[in-house]
Amino acid sequence: MNSTQPQPQPSTQPSTQPSYADNPTRTPRTENPRARRGGRILRIELRRSSGLWLSALLLFGSLALLQLFSGGPWGEGAESWTAQWTSTAWWQRYLMAFLWPLSVAAGAVQGLRDHRSGMTELIGTTPRPPWQRAARTAGALGLALATAYVLVFLYGGVQVIGNEGYAHLRWLPILAVGALALVAAAWLGMGIARTLPSALTPPALTMASLMAVILVHDAVTKDMFPNRIVLLSPSLAEVHSAFLTVAWRVNAGQTVWLLGLAATGFLLLVAGNRRARLLALLPVVLSAAVAVPLLPASHDRDYVIDKAATALVCEGPVCVTRLHERELAAIAGPEGPGEEALRLLAALPDPPSTVRETVPVWPPGVWQPQAPPQPAGFVPVDFEARALSGAPKDEVLRGLLAGAGTAPCVVPLRTYPTEEEERRYDETKAVREVAARTVAAAWFTGELKPLRGTGPLGAGAGKLAGPAWEALRALPADEQRERIAALRTAALSCEGDLLTVLGEDGPR
Repeated sequence: MNSTQPQPQPSTQPSTQPSYADNPTRTPRTENPRARRGGRILRIELRRSSGLWLSALLLFGSLALLQLFSGGPWGEGAESWTAQWTSTAWWQRYLMAFLWPLSVAAGAVQGLRDHRSGMTELIGTTPRPPWQRAARTAGALGLALATAYVLVFLYGGVQVIGNEGYAHLRWLPILAVGALALVAAAWLGMGIARTLPSALTPPALTMASLMAVILVHDAVTKDMFPNRIVLLSPSLAEVHSAFLTVAWRVNAGQTVWLLGLAATGFLLLVAGNRRARLLALLPVVLSAAVAVPLLPASHDRDYVIDKAATALVCEGPVCVTRLHERELAAIAGPEGPGEEALRLLAALPDPPSTVRETVPVWPPGVWQPQAPPQPAGFVPVDFEARALSGAPKDEVLRGLLAGAGTAPCVVPLRTYPTEEEERRYDETKAVREVAARTVAAAWFTGELKPLRGTGPLGAGAGKLAGPAWEALRALPADEQRERIAALRTAALSCEGDLLTVLGEDGPR
């Protein structure tokens, strides 16, 4: 007799496991355990280290200086830190005199963590290579500082967009070198603190790095050190002009030097004996040997004219640089002050035919108290020196007609003049020139008003311009025209006293 075993019946309960056959578009999730573990370790290191606190201090401290302290050089004029992308990155590098010592201190505090906890010998017995643990700690700190640095730039960049700044990507090397500088400073501080584990190491490193950066800064001790030594500091001089950018040799040389510093700091962090510590100095020596000859020997070669930003954009007879392309709509056109100035100047012999923005010469070379002769074919526009950017139409028109359509002859002093330059600068001549240029603009417009961008010279020029204007108006129309034409000729050649050309021999 055959016995039959009961066969298992299929379950009628719904399965709780996901079925990929029911949804062909769904793919099984795959996870990388190593990536998960690395991300978890990075988060732990960020919480345990001082990176988050120091990056927050760097972020808010930088913003407080740049945004709240408006009296600083970064908040004035066309070179303001929120006016152009290059200026934003450049001014951050100017603040590196304070950010660099802060990063060194952060690295030194972090480098003492194992020593303070008394775990140096215990960790040395683990089978994991020392460089793996050091890489995570150093990477977390460097990432936090670099992120804070980039966030400051993005905050300024948002304002640059709101101010309709010239859009480009040539600021990237300036920003990248700044972020690399903070990482190198932190790693160097960690390595030195690991080599010299003392509670005095962080404050000593902070003071030493602060003094080193400040001593070579151009704004503090100009020309005291060779320019190549000055450029070993990541802190740049103040922005001279919105038309300038950092030379590629500066970016390349500083990158090599900072990479060597970072490598030395990391090798000191993982060195286990004296021989390894001596070998750790090799990268910084080699980077200095490459970087120092690569860096410019002259301060004037640190920065170059941005050719793309100075390319001309024209509308009819009016041309401006691409940097100030947003000004074209306000100055060009049949009803704009540019073409109106050309129509008024047509009353003079050999009048100009175009209006063109001029770009300051760089490097400036030997400073001369008087500019060279000017071309007669166009009316020069300098939005930076004459403060014409965003000015009302009537003030832009007066600026174009000043000096009968010429540029000033008396060259203003540089930001940091030498004693010889100060001695040769003739302020009285500059005041008289401003007065004559004001009278020439009034002859075309029929109304005597001060010019924009004259600064402290405006008050003295106003006292001379009034009598000269009254004396000119008392002459016959033909003689008035002759004197304005003679003033334009003298201004183009930069010879003689313009107020005397008008016939005013008042006080000098």
